[in-house]
Amino acid sequence: MTILVTGGAGYIGSHLVLELLEAGEKVVVLDNLSTGRRASVPAGVELVVGDFGDEALVNALLASRGIEAIIHFAAKIVVPDSVSDPLGYYLNNTASARSLLACAVANKVGRFIFSSTAAVYGDVENNPVSEDERLKPVSPYGRSKLMVEWMLEDTAYAHDLRYVVLRYFNVAGADPLGRTGQSFPNATHLIKVAVQAALGVRPGMEVFGVDYPTPDGSCLRDYIQVTDLARAHMDALNYLRAGGANLTCNCGYARGYSVLEVVETVKRVTGVDFNVKISGRRPGDPAAIVAANDLARKTLGWTPSHDNLEEIVRQAFAWEKKLLAESMAE
Repeated sequence: MTILVTGGAGYIGSHLVLELLEAGEKVVVLDNLSTGRRASVPAGVELVVGDFGDEALVNALLASRGIEAIIHFAAKIVVPDSVSDPLGYYLNNTASARSLLACAVANKVGRFIFSSTAAVYGDVENNPVSEDERLKPVSPYGRSKLMVEWMLEDTAYAHDLRYVVLRYFNVAGADPLGRTGQSFPNATHLIKVAVQAALGVRPGMEVFGVDYPTPDGSCLRDYIQVTDLARAHMDALNYLRAGGANLTCNCGYARGYSVLEVVETVKRVTGVDFNVKISGRRPGDPAAIVAANDLARKTLGWTPSHDNLEEIVRQAFAWEKKLLAESMAE
């Protein structure tokens, strides 16, 4: 049987593909390459270039490849962009996910793992935030993902479909062996932006808001290393194969770092004192959010291995240097 990975040429998806291959799984990647890249798909893995909302294409894939499970990464993910383009986010993240689910049901694909987000929580009252926190997203991005969670719940009630929803916190770092990483040049992930500034790829960086109710005034986030996150998906797949019930759980380390702490860590690890501009708050950014991860640990058996901010920064820096060397060689 085969696993379909939507967005498998992208940042997190490409790390999961590596984990699946190491586990001896057969994989098909579906990606429109809007932010992913062909080079991130390992040799021997089939890459189908197209949109996950294209029902004709997805139905043909599911019918012809013996798909056992769908692991769905593909999405638009930039919170400020979702505020300025809500309809684009609802079309891509929500409406297209509805089409993907319809194809899964029509082709009797019984297992589905969904990449959700901590943005479904919005401004939380308690940290670490548990899965039973009231859901009140403050951006169209968060709402678009929450709508898919609701669709999954309703679809699983009506059809023979079981699922795991993984709510990501802030994903960071790169493959420890240097095989893949965050490759989209205009990505907005904080650590990527900071290491690009350290390398001179950017003239500097901005910190959006230092007047939040946090210890140093900058936003507080839980940074999860990308390989640890990919392994949570493997644990979720094994959980569903073992007959596990529908599940929604957080993926984070249960501790947070402020934006300014991350910037100082990047400066220390790289040895570069790059320019940092303090700007106003961005729309849609909650002040602080940190994951409670007991459910993922106990129910999925997830055990993270890379919970170290300096290690994460070193991985991101090494990957960015590799990308820079590749671009200079072209």
